[in-house]
Amino acid sequence: MPKSMRTIEIDDEVFACLQRLSEPLVDTPNDVLRRVLLKNGAGHSSTGQASGTRRTGSLLPLIEAGLVAAGDKVRHHQSRLKRTHEATITADGWLELPDGQAFPQPSPALRAQTGNEINGWGQYTHVPSGRRLQELREEAAGE
Repeated sequence: MPKSMRTIEIDDEVFACLQRLSEPLVDTPNDVLRRVLLKNGAGHSSTGQASGTRRTGSLLPLIEAGLVAAGDKVRHHQSRLKRTHEATITADGWLELPDGQAFPQPSPALRAQTGNEINGWGQYTHVPSGRRLQELREEAAGE
């Protein structure tokens, strides 16, 4: 039986925030609200799927290649603003932010931290190795 759905009105600023926090072509506004407000509660993951069935994140091939490990940190430093952002790699290849938000891709994770569209693959550095995620991804792919 389908869940009951309600209609709400939001202003442009709230909608823009939902867009920044979403993974394009994957998340619905409801997915983002569920992730942010319920912290994956009510038996659903951030993808709206049943708990325990969260799809694998894009860092899983790097874990499988032995280039990164679950629990490793990635870091991006904004030198002009003197801010440093960190995230933790999860066992299923996602990035988890210090506030508990989790993202299957580096770019939406970094966008959530900086508030700007930014290439997470090119800007996050894997702390233990000192290498950019992009470089690790290319090595895992055999490029």
